[in-house]
Amino acid sequence: MSHVLFPIVWGIGLLVFAVLIGVRARVLLAARPAGRFDHPAARIRRAVVYGLGQKKFLSGEQPAGIMHALIFWGFVVLMLQVITLFGRAFDANWNIPAFGPNQPLGPPFLVLRDVLEVVVIVAAVYMLYRRVVAHTPRLFGHFPAERRYHDAAHWEGSLILVFILLIMVGGLLYDAGRLVAYDIHGNEQDFAPATAAVAAALGGLSRSSANTVSEVGWWIHCVTILIFLNLLPLSKHFHIITAIPNVFFGKLPPRSVERPLAITHAPAAPVAALDPPPTGRAGVASLADLSWKQVLDAFTCTECGRCTEVCPAAASGTPLAPRQLVLDLRDRLYHRADVTNGGDCSEPLIDDDVLWSCTTCMACVEACPVGIEHVPTIVDMRRLLVDRGEMDPLLQQTLQNYAGQGNSYGKSARMRARWTKGLDFKIPDARDEPVEYVWFVGDFASYDERVQLASQCVARILHGAGVSFGLLYEGERNAGNDVRRIGEEGLFELLVEHNMDALGQAHYQAIFTTDPHSLNTLRNEYPQYGLDKPVYHYTELLADLVAHGVISLRTPLTGTRVTYHDPCYLARYNRITEAPRRLIEATGAELVEMPRHGTNTFCCGAGGGRIWMGESDAAGERPSEQRIREAQTLGRLDYFLVSCPKDLAMYSDAAKTVGAEFEVAEMTTLIERALAGAEAIGAKVSHAAQPAA
Repeated sequence: MSHVLFPIVWGIGLLVFAVLIGVRARVLLAARPAGRFDHPAARIRRAVVYGLGQKKFLSGEQPAGIMHALIFWGFVVLMLQVITLFGRAFDANWNIPAFGPNQPLGPPFLVLRDVLEVVVIVAAVYMLYRRVVAHTPRLFGHFPAERRYHDAAHWEGSLILVFILLIMVGGLLYDAGRLVAYDIHGNEQDFAPATAAVAAALGGLSRSSANTVSEVGWWIHCVTILIFLNLLPLSKHFHIITAIPNVFFGKLPPRSVERPLAITHAPAAPVAALDPPPTGRAGVASLADLSWKQVLDAFTCTECGRCTEVCPAAASGTPLAPRQLVLDLRDRLYHRADVTNGGDCSEPLIDDDVLWSCTTCMACVEACPVGIEHVPTIVDMRRLLVDRGEMDPLLQQTLQNYAGQGNSYGKSARMRARWTKGLDFKIPDARDEPVEYVWFVGDFASYDERVQLASQCVARILHGAGVSFGLLYEGERNAGNDVRRIGEEGLFELLVEHNMDALGQAHYQAIFTTDPHSLNTLRNEYPQYGLDKPVYHYTELLADLVAHGVISLRTPLTGTRVTYHDPCYLARYNRITEAPRRLIEATGAELVEMPRHGTNTFCCGAGGGRIWMGESDAAGERPSEQRIREAQTLGRLDYFLVSCPKDLAMYSDAAKTVGAEFEVAEMTTLIERALAGAEAIGAKVSHAAQPAA
C-alpha cells in the first residue's frame, strides 16, 4: 500500500512546494539588480565559514548557538537518510550506492547517522525548553520597538522543533522495527547503537508488529519531511533554503590599498560598505526600488533577535528594532502590492522616525548569522527622506553647514587649524612641502575644544618622535562618512571631490587620521574616487612606532587601571582592535576589558548623524550613559580610554551625567604620561574637566 500511496503524496507535496517557491521567486526576480557576483572564491569561502561552518552561531550566545549548529549539521548529514527512506517508497531495499549496510561507506555512515539522530533530538529538546519553559526574552521581543513582534503568535518556532523531533523519532522507529522484524545481526545492529537500543526496547514484538512499527516510523519520517518542506516558504524557516545563498551574496568589503606599516596583527576585512544609489533614484521609495539582495535579506530573517539584542537604538527605547524592520519589509513583500503595480511612493515603507533612530554602528549586521544587511538598507531609505527634506531641523542645518563651510560646525575653514596655535612648533602644510604623512584631522578634532587638546597631544608625540607629518589646513573638508550614512549622497560626492583636489596638491606617502569615521570612508570609499595612498588610524601608526623603538615608553604606569572602548567605525567597520591594546600594554597600565569589546563593542550613539538630532521623548537612557554604567561595573578605574573624537565628546558628557569617578580620556593621555621626559613634552591633559564647545 505504501508503495502505491506515498508516490502520490510525494508528487503532490513537491508540486505544492514548487508553486510556493515560484511565488517567492517572482517577487525576487521583480527586484532591481544588485552586483553580487564578483570575487567568487571569496564568496565561497565566506559561505563555507559562516553558512556551512555556522561561525556566528558558534561564537555567539551559548549553548543555544552550539545546539543550532548541531541541528544544522545533523540535517546536512541526515539528508542521506531522508533520500534513502524516500527511495524505499519505490524499492524496499534501496540504498544510496556505497552507503548500504554491506557497502564500504555503510558502517561509518550508520554510526554517524545514529549519533546525529540522538544529538539532534537532544538539541531540539533544549531549543523547545528555551521557547516553552525558559521563554527566553530575545526570542519573543522585549524592547519597546518590538511590541508588535512580542504580541504576535510564536507557535511556529515550537511546531518546527516538534517536526524535527518527529523526523528523528520516525527514522529511529523505522530502523529499529526492521532490526526486530528481520533479526538483523552483524551489520546494522553492530554499527547503529542508538537504533539497536530502540530495537531492544521493542524486542518482545512479533515480526508483524515490528513491521508495523517500522512502517509507521517511515510514514512519520517521510510525511513530516514533506509538510516541513512546504512550510519553509511560508515561515521564518525559509532561511533553511536562503541562508547560505544570502551569505554568499553578501556585500564584500572594499579592498584597502597596500598598507606598508609592520603591523603585528594585520586587521581583517571590514564589514559591508554602502552601495551608491542607482542612477536616477533618490533612494528606496517603494518595494519596487529594493534590490534582489534586499529582498533576499527579508526572506532570510530567522527572527532570532540577535540584531535587536545588540542594537543601541533599541536599548535606548527608540522606535527602531532591526528585526522588526526586516519583518515589516518581509510582510510587505509577501503581499507585494507595490511590486506588481510599479510601486507606490505616497507612503514610506518604514516610518521615518524608525530610520532616523539608527546610529549605523553595524552591530546588527555583525550579529546576524545569515548575512542580512540592515544598515545599508536603512541608508537607502534615508536617501529618499533627505531628498524630501524630511529630517530633524538640527540635522538639516548641519547638512547646510557641510555644504557651505565643509564642516558640521558651520565655522570658517580658516579656523580648522587654529588648535595648532597652542603648540610650540609649526606643523607643515603638506601642500607646500613634502611630508611622509598627511594628517586628516576631521571636524571634531579640529573644532571641539575638548578634542583639540587631544589633537595637540597627538601632534606633540609625533613631533617628539621625529615623524614627518603635515596638514591640509583650510584645504581639508569633512571626509563625508556621516554625510553618506545620513543619506546625502550628492553632498558626499562634493566633499570627496574637494578633498581629492586638496590631497592632489599635497606631497606625501600615506594618510593617518585620529577620526575612525574619516578613516572608514578614506580607506574604504575614497579609492573608488582615485585615492591610491594607504590610510591608517593613529593608533596603528603609534603602535608601529612603539614596536620599532621610535617611541620609547620608559615610564611604566604601574598601578594605573584602565578600560578601553572600541569605536564602532574602528573595530567593527575596519577590524582595528589590536593596535590600541598594544599601546595600552606598552604603557604598563592594567587593561580591564569591557564585557562588550572588540568587534562586539557597544555604540556611543553618535554615528549616522544621531549626534545632530534631538532625543526622542520616548527614548530611555542614552547609549553613551549605558556604556559608562557598564564601565562602572568593572571596579576601580583611573581612565575610560577612547580613540575617537566623537567618543571623547559623548562619553565625557555621559560620565558627568552618570557621576562616574573615573576620567574619560583620549588614548594619547596615557601615552604621554608614559613617555620618557613626559614633563618636557607636555603636562598631563585632563579631558573630562574641559568645557563643551
